[in-house]
Amino acid sequence: MPAVTTEAVASAVLSAGSYRAAAKALGIPEATVRYRLSRIVGPAHEKRSEDRFATLRGWAAERGLLGFEPVLPGYAVKRTTTRYDGEGDVTATYVTQAKAPGARQEIPAGHVVKGVSILRDGEGRTVQEWVKTREGRDPLDVAEAIKAAFVGYRTRHKVIPAPAAASADLVTLLPLADWHIGAHSWGRETGIDWDLRIAEEVIGRAVENVVERSPASGLGVVLGGGDLMHADNQDNRTAKSGNQLDVDGRYDKVFEVAARMTVRTVDAMLRRHERVLVRILKGNHDTHCATAIAHHLKAWYRNEPRVEVDIDPGLFWYARFGKVMLAATHGHETKLQDLPNVMAARRAEDWGLTRFRYAHGFHIHHKRLLGFEASGVVAESHQAPVAQDAWHHGAGFLSGRSLQTITYHRAYGEVSRAREAILDAAPEGTA
Repeated sequence: MPAVTTEAVASAVLSAGSYRAAAKALGIPEATVRYRLSRIVGPAHEKRSEDRFATLRGWAAERGLLGFEPVLPGYAVKRTTTRYDGEGDVTATYVTQAKAPGARQEIPAGHVVKGVSILRDGEGRTVQEWVKTREGRDPLDVAEAIKAAFVGYRTRHKVIPAPAAASADLVTLLPLADWHIGAHSWGRETGIDWDLRIAEEVIGRAVENVVERSPASGLGVVLGGGDLMHADNQDNRTAKSGNQLDVDGRYDKVFEVAARMTVRTVDAMLRRHERVLVRILKGNHDTHCATAIAHHLKAWYRNEPRVEVDIDPGLFWYARFGKVMLAATHGHETKLQDLPNVMAARRAEDWGLTRFRYAHGFHIHHKRLLGFEASGVVAESHQAPVAQDAWHHGAGFLSGRSLQTITYHRAYGEVSRAREAILDAAPEGTA
């Protein structure tokens, strides 16, 4: 028996209306009919009966198996042509068909619209339109999901209430003098053990004590005097001279402790003062990390209206508070004894409007008074709270260790100090 073609099978199915009837008419097994047509309509179990026959009719129409009478299944009229004779009578009519567009499609599940391209005619009417999609979720659905996830959420951040009786006439300065966070000292070599854990406990405790004993002021200033961290990178050497540094821990670990200690400091000032201004100056040990800490604090307190973080990258800090002028620099570039001249030259207006002028320096780790009231500026450097490392101990430096706050009145200049002497390395039982 000659082989039955796929076209013959398709015509038989369309005429008979079912696979079984077509198989009987052709004299072949029904399984053969289903196999032949599966490549056209797909597996029978994946499509409904009406879908299978619609697909089959379209396939047959494309091959002329259904004739050419208008309009074939799956086709649409593209144009009509009418021919007339000399008398104006119709002699012929032609219908031109073209493959009809597919059914209207919705955006596939799990896709979002990426873009739309439109082809327009000369009059601006849409001829064709292409919708481009990609896998993803509707942004509005994502937004709603995020909103739903935060329903009932309570932040872990605890708002620090402002003090009840802060004096608007006072400003209290807290110098962070050469903390050298990350410095390491071995007690058998230097007489005092010092590391990250001890520094965080001793300095953090001293800050909270000295701030608590300061007058509640309208403004508190946290002034990082430079060298907040001992090393500025993983090399553990100073940038200019390349001196080897004794450092406790990896750079990231040290930075994390420095960030935590400065936040603890600002929080302590918030509990005592109405507003807090933060400025972190650069030193010779922390040119890069000083900038990073400043931006960390600015981000940390971005929603706290009582905190202002000054991220000026310069080496000098100036401020005027009533009749009081304040200035500071680390001291590794401009020496403290030269700072009064810089104040007068670069801040002439502030100089002229003030009566009490104070310059603050750091870097040398010990207290030193360089001026007196008659000269126009009281200049002083500050003791550092950090223990000596092997190099400083071996060089015979004898500076004391302390933290202090200085309070100024807008009309009378300096009015009080609170000082916390640091005599040990760590609380008993923690070293």
